[in-house]
Amino acid sequence: MTLTGPTSQTFVSQRLRLNYLDWGNRGKPPLILVHGGRDHARSWDWVAEQLRDDWHVVAMDHRGHGDSDWVSDGNYLVSDMVYDLAQLVHQLGVGPVTIVSHSMGGNVSLRYAGTMPDMVRKIVAIEGLGSSPKRQAETREKSYPERMAEWIGKKRAASGRTPRKYESIEAAFARMIEENSYLSEEQARHLTIHGVNRNEDGTYSWKFDPHLNVWQVEDVADEFIHQTWSAISAPTLLLYGADSWASNPEGDGRLDHFSHAEVIEFENAGHWLHHDQFDRFMKTIRDFL
Repeated sequence: MTLTGPTSQTFVSQRLRLNYLDWGNRGKPPLILVHGGRDHARSWDWVAEQLRDDWHVVAMDHRGHGDSDWVSDGNYLVSDMVYDLAQLVHQLGVGPVTIVSHSMGGNVSLRYAGTMPDMVRKIVAIEGLGSSPKRQAETREKSYPERMAEWIGKKRAASGRTPRKYESIEAAFARMIEENSYLSEEQARHLTIHGVNRNEDGTYSWKFDPHLNVWQVEDVADEFIHQTWSAISAPTLLLYGADSWASNPEGDGRLDHFSHAEVIEFENAGHWLHHDQFDRFMKTIRDFL
């Protein structure tokens, strides 16, 4: 059976017009899918197609990603993205919601769940806790002024960088495969087709803002993040790929800040474990949800 695809909708957050995909079935329990950095809402299509009969599935494009507006000053703050998620839920007029999220989107979603605990029923975050304590300590060996000076240089470079152009969609597809060797050809092609815009000269460029390669030097104090995680009242599932660069919170102490969290590690999976081990991922979240 060929499934009907989602409808593309918009909402306004801090004067930005942001895009989301609505898979229909309003009236069913609301499920929000929140993608990671330099990704897009169509990354969740396989998940949405399997869950759409039982849930009202909505997948958002973060600011600067997919078909959402870019910010005018090129500064992407996690706090603004938390507001965007809160605004989406508010404008949908639903809640409490269930959230499935990945990477940067997991970071955003966990902060939303701790800030608005009554609005989240359950939450899944795939590698969504950000840098490990060890990585943070290594980064902070450099003084704050040094890192700030580096940030200025990187921002200046980003301001002069135009999105890379690919001569063909095949060239962009090859870059996608290079970025994640676990992807099947079908997955990589789907992510590429929905992840590029065609330029006036016929070339293709990724939809995300190049400024997303440069994040602020410090986001928020560790103690405030820990307070936010501790405030999450919803059952929480934290998923990790055994072959990923991300650190498992069960071994690095971060799990201690959660009251209702379970960690599951996936063998033979990297950072995009929901693509790398799709069948196991779907069974895991179905059992949890």
